[in-house]
Amino acid sequence: MAFLQFPEGFQWGAATAAYQVEGAYNEDDRGLSIWDTFSHQPGMVERGETGDVACDHYHRFRDDIELMAHLGLGTYRFSVSWSRVQPFGYGAVNEKGLAFYDRLVDGLIEKGIQPAVTLYHWDLPQGLQDLGGWANRDTAERFAEYAALVYDRLGDRVTRWITLNEPIVFTLMGHLTGRMAPGIRDIGITARSIHHALLAHGRAVAAFRASGRTGEIGITNANTSYEPADDRPETQQAVELARDFDSRLFHGPVFGRGYPESVLRYYEAKDAPFPIEAGDLEAIAAPTDFLGLNLYSRARIEPAPDRGVGYRNAAPTLPLLPMGYEAAPHALGDFVRWVSKEYGNPRIYITENGVCDNAEPGPDGRIDDHVRVDLLGQFLAGLHGAIQKGADVRAYYQWSLMDNFEWAYGYRMRFGMVHTDFATLERTPKRSAAWYSEVIRRNGVEV
Repeated sequence: MAFLQFPEGFQWGAATAAYQVEGAYNEDDRGLSIWDTFSHQPGMVERGETGDVACDHYHRFRDDIELMAHLGLGTYRFSVSWSRVQPFGYGAVNEKGLAFYDRLVDGLIEKGIQPAVTLYHWDLPQGLQDLGGWANRDTAERFAEYAALVYDRLGDRVTRWITLNEPIVFTLMGHLTGRMAPGIRDIGITARSIHHALLAHGRAVAAFRASGRTGEIGITNANTSYEPADDRPETQQAVELARDFDSRLFHGPVFGRGYPESVLRYYEAKDAPFPIEAGDLEAIAAPTDFLGLNLYSRARIEPAPDRGVGYRNAAPTLPLLPMGYEAAPHALGDFVRWVSKEYGNPRIYITENGVCDNAEPGPDGRIDDHVRVDLLGQFLAGLHGAIQKGADVRAYYQWSLMDNFEWAYGYRMRFGMVHTDFATLERTPKRSAAWYSEVIRRNGVEV
């Protein structure tokens, strides 16, 4: 066994998202979001489950903060529900919703836990979806107004902000495949949604700078570490195409490089051009302070000349986890090294990394999620290696603090280091919680 020490001052945290944990979907004047609408449609979510109650974090947040403090978390990433703050996504502001986040932020700070606030984690107000949602350019302006409201209310205490969580997921899976809210399948709407979401990010960064608040702001995206399925030159070219349609599509504009030409050609050939107007790319490239990375696995890539994008995922060769991901813990370190080289070694926060391990309580009530513990240790070993090679990684947020509503999978998939009994809402720390607490205490991992 070897002990891998992380840099002094490295932050250890955990993450959740509003719709996945809060519940209280129709309380205190909260408006409906697209996930309220989507999850209530038959067949959209496994077993017809919804986030109506979720983990009831809205009522139990003080107990959850005690759990965080017991674990030793130094920082907690959560998202604000836009429709709790502005029930329709524009216009009237809901004081009761803002007051909830006041209480949450104050409670965290009292325990010495730094809040890290995500402004948008997939739950667009239904009122804005009724006006076209992300396909409507005006949504970017409404997002900037909402962001300014939240900066004004929480910015005296919150100093770490994330504009959008995983735009690749809520644009492609929400508007191309229809697997996520709002359940649309239209490539033209997808192209408009991608561009307007990134424009919203840029507008929110500008609003933060204009607010005069101190702190840092960035964006978080879902990432996959791409590997060639063989050593042919055409396979390496296919890997670069995969990176164009994934990493570079969403990171490139933020870093001032615009959209990859391969992606623009593909969408134009589908008669679905990106609706870029004068000044848009400059707005999207507003300087940020860090890059948030979410990563769970890798993908092996092979050429596919018969497909418009020119590549496909090759068959997996590693064991599969319940979500269908390969158990590929080396992927985190590999991707951090790649993205650091690609974009000039930006400051990085690992805003999500975790393992779906559906271990249930044993006869003694204990939850031995040993698959999670083993893989997390290997993920962190790879991350440590990337830091040793010069990557500027300063924080790690495990997904997730507790089992929660896993979107279209409902409550079947468990990513939490704290077990949630969804019948009683009782929280029970798992083996991984004790393990992670020790990682935090020692600022390092034994592998």
